[in-house]
Order: sequence, then C-alpha cells, then structure tokens
Amino acid sequence: MKKRKSPCIDQCDFSGSKGWCLGCGRTRKECEKWKSMTPYKINILEKELSKRIQQIKQANKKD
Repeated sequence: MKKRKSPCIDQCDFSGSKGWCLGCGRTRKECEKWKSMTPYKINILEKELSKRIQQIKQANKKD
C-alpha cells in the first residue's frame, strides 16, 4: 500500500498554545510518528487536522 504524503508545508512553528504546528496542525509527536502510522490512524488524524487548522486560522484572525 502506498504511503500518504505528509501534510507538512515546510512552515514548522510549534509556538501555539496547544503545541500544534501552525503550518500543518500536527503535534511534534504526530510529526515524528507519521511514517509509521497505519492508514486507519492517518485517516483519523487527517480529520482532526482539518478541525485544528480551522481553529488555528480563527485564533490568528483574533490576533
């Protein structure tokens, strides 16, 4: 099975209050584990990432 491309956009910044990358929404630990994650876990994380990115964008609008 072909591995999915990482959601990383090469703008790594974990300075947010929740520890999520401001570029892709993942935590440092999720970034480290990405290559060894099962497709099922990746599906779950990708759904969560879309929610996180929305939260990050909303927080940036407030600033």
